Amino acid sequence: MTGRTLELQREPDTPPRLETAVPVEGSDITARAIVEGPLVGFGAFLDGIQRSTIAAHHGGVPIVHGAVAAAIRIRAGRRMQVWERPFRSHACYLPATALDPAFVAALSARCPVVDTLADQELGTPTPRHPGDLAARALTAGQRAREAAEGSLAEAWTRRGAAPLLMDGGMSGRETVARSPLVVGAVKTHRTLYVAGESLDVILGLREGERTTAMAISSPRRTAVATWYLRLREPGARGPLFGLVRVEIAHDDESSITARADLVSRWLLAERTPVALPDVRWDVMVYGIRECEQYLSAILP
Repeated sequence: MTGRTLELQREPDTPPRLETAVPVEGSDITARAIVEGPLVGFGAFLDGIQRSTIAAHHGGVPIVHGAVAAAIRIRAGRRMQVWERPFRSHACYLPATALDPAFVAALSARCPVVDTLADQELGTPTPRHPGDLAARALTAGQRAREAAEGSLAEAWTRRGAAPLLMDGGMSGRETVARSPLVVGAVKTHRTLYVAGESLDVILGLREGERTTAMAISSPRRTAVATWYLRLREPGARGPLFGLVRVEIAHDDESSITARADLVSRWLLAERTPVALPDVRWDVMVYGIRECEQYLSAILP
């Protein structure tokens, strides 16, 4: 088994890019200071993690073991505890059609098997490059993690009792994307959503400022309202330091200003305790950091 997980070895597969967004709070994207102070509003935090390692090679084909965990952590007094039950799973990710059926059958008797070529179109040549096959296994593990996170978020929309902050975007499931209980916080910015000449506005935000809200959508995802918020002053650290993109349900545009200001106050209140020693401490709120630590402890 390799020493490093595939998550650490993989290079980003999408180039940095700009995509168009539609302003929904006025006609232009501008900077707004959050005048009122931070306010504790989140009662729960959702995150998921995965670990994918090459366990062996069979005839040059990588056999990837993937483990996934996801959980919601809720505030209970001054402590955090898990809500209901965390999700945990593990499987061997492999291209079944590229392997001997007897080998696949023997392996599946010991570990759940996920065929990474199951959705490949008929007549398409079977990929053989070990790097390509490992990348497909990693992508399949990511889908499993996203599915676990989405299922937990949907459960919260039915039974949760307080606002939930989930790590990452929330537009993948319609029930979640339309829920007033769920807020998504995106920490990485391979894609920057801009309207007109708003890029300088986004990159020039000061601590405690947000952009006015925009709407983003795609054919396979539910439209959400989004804005950028600067959690910490960047100084000389670069224009993306301390910058998060916030997502909420896109419903009533008449109340978007009040809602965006309130949710921004909630996020600003979560900057302490600081999520050190995580290298992403500038954009990671402590509730998500605590959830991630919990998941690392329970992941098989």
